[in-house]
Amino acid sequence: MSESQPFSVTVQQESDYVFRVIFDETTAPDLITDAMLSPGPAAGPNPTRMLAAAVGNCLIASLLFALQKFKNQPGPLTLKAMVEMGRNEQGRLRVAHIHTDIRLAGRAGQYQHLERLLEQFEDFCVVTQSVRDGVEISVDVHDADGVLLHHSGQN
Repeated sequence: MSESQPFSVTVQQESDYVFRVIFDETTAPDLITDAMLSPGPAAGPNPTRMLAAAVGNCLIASLLFALQKFKNQPGPLTLKAMVEMGRNEQGRLRVAHIHTDIRLAGRAGQYQHLERLLEQFEDFCVVTQSVRDGVEISVDVHDADGVLLHHSGQN
């Protein structure tokens, strides 16, 4: 891949499994997340829900862009993402499947070039295609003095 537009997010522990996500170098408000391992009501979405939201948001935005590119007036779109969890070969819980259902505001005949854009819009969704193809992830763990304690993946 030749195009690189790096960015970062910062995740800070607030309490137990409640974290603050800071979208660095943006004006976006912080997001409180909760791994939901603590007793009581969740303070925010867990990482699995955020993954489903990211996939769904990317897909619906890509479809909206495609509809507008062909001069359609799409009306409000709605997407529901249903997540199925499962266990891998080692018995660890994983996201097994994300099924998305997008609802258009109008009937199919109202949209120009609908067949063509439906064939293409998923290919332009960065998040969905990255998750489908697999994303390389490296992990470093440092102590308070900056000493590297763990590294996995490339670097």
